[in-house]
Amino acid sequence: MDHYIYPNSILQPEAAPLATKFPAQETASEIQDRGYCFDSLGLNPLSLPQAKRPRERLNSDGPGALTDHDLLAILLNTGVQGKNVSVLAMELLELLDRDKGIPSIKELCRLTGMGVSKASAIAAMLEFGRRRWGASGTHIKHPTDIFNTVRHFADRRQERFVCLSLNGAHELLKVRTVTLGLVNKTIVHPREVFADPIQDRASAICVAHNHPSGQLKPSPEDGEITFQLFEAAKILGLRFLDHVIFTDTGYFSYRQAGLLGGD
Repeated sequence: MDHYIYPNSILQPEAAPLATKFPAQETASEIQDRGYCFDSLGLNPLSLPQAKRPRERLNSDGPGALTDHDLLAILLNTGVQGKNVSVLAMELLELLDRDKGIPSIKELCRLTGMGVSKASAIAAMLEFGRRRWGASGTHIKHPTDIFNTVRHFADRRQERFVCLSLNGAHELLKVRTVTLGLVNKTIVHPREVFADPIQDRASAICVAHNHPSGQLKPSPEDGEITFQLFEAAKILGLRFLDHVIFTDTGYFSYRQAGLLGGD
């Protein structure tokens, strides 16, 4: 697959009607942080109503309905004195978001409450998931494919800037979190974005980041970094497929909005 495919029947996203070609410099509306809306954050799951407990929700709604935090809380099963399983799961999630690979047992055990037994189970789970159902090989044909790959980051309190390395057929090689930002802002430099794709021998990349505010409209800063990455990719001989901004309800695609020129 040599080109990024957009079927003619696809409608433009609501956030897309921007007047000019990329780079767009219109003023973005002020972002109001709506906070992190996870009911069990910091709470012992047993203190929640039974229908809201992660394990019960897993049984009733299936694993796809649970957040990453929920899933880790189920895997950890218990916390320790002074730190319940929900808090331990959040600390583990933050560690996994920062790490570009599977953490070592030693690294996992640095978390208070994470003994060798729990750390071994988590490491084994991550490796088994990578081998059996890893995203590697997914064909990126459309912004929806990017969104489906990264949408589990949508519930994070901070912005995550994520880079997808692709081969010449636009099949996924690796997905990595490049930087963690503030509540509504992240700072990223092209050298941080391209360092790993170059090592992957990638032929193309896509990038994506979440908007914790829930708004999909790109900011001027989003446009600026997209332009920088677009130009840097050309110098490096890589195809820059897209920059996707996403929330838990949808996404905005620079390419689908016609803001990446005629490339």
